[in-house]
Amino acid sequence: MPEATTTETKKPAAADVDAKRGQRKERLGKVIAAKMTKTIVVEVQRRFPHREYRKIITAYSKFYAHDEKSEAKVGDTVLIVETRPLSKLKRWRLTQVVERSAETPAPATAAA
Repeated sequence: MPEATTTETKKPAAADVDAKRGQRKERLGKVIAAKMTKTIVVEVQRRFPHREYRKIITAYSKFYAHDEKSEAKVGDTVLIVETRPLSKLKRWRLTQVVERSAETPAPATAAA
């Protein structure tokens, strides 16, 4: 008579889950707007030669990214990663702030 075997169900490790999902796209860009709650607008620059004339062209794309802690400010260079749809336009998530912009002091208001 065949012996009954028990199978244990194990939770997959985080590395296994990432491998199953595949490689996610990453983009490096500059924050151009941070006025929305937990959302930033990132402008990504892409340079490529024209198909026919071979002149180098600079194209820009805007991506809406989720910023959970509202840590990115306008002018910062950030790294964003592709994620599931979070809203109508948001398909990216902030991974890290690579470089902070130069902090400009707020203009002093004259008290009368």
